[in-house]
Amino acid sequence: MKIPIKFVSTLSIKQNEELRATKKNSDKARIRQRANAILLSSKAFSIDQIADISGVDRDTVSSWIDKWEELGQSGLEDKPRSGNPGILTESEKKLVIDLCQENPRSIPTIIAKLVEKTGKHVSESTIKRILKSAKLTWKRVRKSIKSKRNDEEFKAAQLEIKKLTEQHQNGEIELWSFDESGFDLQPSVPYAWQPIGETIEVPSKRSRRLNILGFFTPDNDLEAFCFDGTVNTDVVVACFDQFATKRTSKTRIVLIDNASIHTNAEFVIHLDKWEKKGVVVRSLPTYCSELNFIEMLWRFIKYYWLPFSAYLSFDNLRKELDNILKKIGSDFRINFASL
Repeated sequence: MKIPIKFVSTLSIKQNEELRATKKNSDKARIRQRANAILLSSKAFSIDQIADISGVDRDTVSSWIDKWEELGQSGLEDKPRSGNPGILTESEKKLVIDLCQENPRSIPTIIAKLVEKTGKHVSESTIKRILKSAKLTWKRVRKSIKSKRNDEEFKAAQLEIKKLTEQHQNGEIELWSFDESGFDLQPSVPYAWQPIGETIEVPSKRSRRLNILGFFTPDNDLEAFCFDGTVNTDVVVACFDQFATKRTSKTRIVLIDNASIHTNAEFVIHLDKWEKKGVVVRSLPTYCSELNFIEMLWRFIKYYWLPFSAYLSFDNLRKELDNILKKIGSDFRINFASL
């Protein structure tokens, strides 16, 4: 018996956009899955192919297509489920979200405040479900020095960097970012998917420090220099001297932060010499480190690209760092447009 071929009707531009947005932004995995199935069907993927990709049987995929054809976007939703009404009213769920803003690190505190205000006691899983439905997630909190910076200077620098980036993309100049970062055997421990009941353990111990000084572009070009010793102004000047020997017909704008080794007299006396070689150094406003886009490179190396095996020994660390630095721009890239 020949199985009939079934595809969704041709999607309009609006339907296509809505499905893509649903696939990306819906807080329900089942709805994201169905939206993706409809998009795949519109691209002539068979029911069997979609079933294989989605991890369901072909009858399920067929029913998704039927509901889409009948109801459109609303056909992606789950049917209302019967059962007892929830413990909390909509206004009380809103109260949970407000309490989370006051106490973002402690669910037990949220539960205690909720009992105090409503007399209702709910489980931690209920609180988590409410917070997730409000598109809140548990993640690392970042330290910030934003309160110390001058907002007008920050916004002006942002606009200038945007213009410089456009000039770089148009081939009028080369835009580089310079900074230093240190690596040792005390890892920046990232989050990782781990089996329930088990914990990945990463070796950690004191060691000497491997310092990397780098020049980095938005295109992921990197000029890197590695030192075991202390980084001082003499080392920074030596790196700039080496960088300035590279011949190019374009002016190279180099963004740097306001660390003392970048602003003291020993560094400043070299600016004219480098400018004559086409290297123009631009200092960023104070407390605006996020504008120095090489900072993102250091974060990617420490939190995403360095394997756990790098922390077994200093030789391993050096080898893995060397491997990453050589492959930045090819195997290791940052897509600044998507960030």
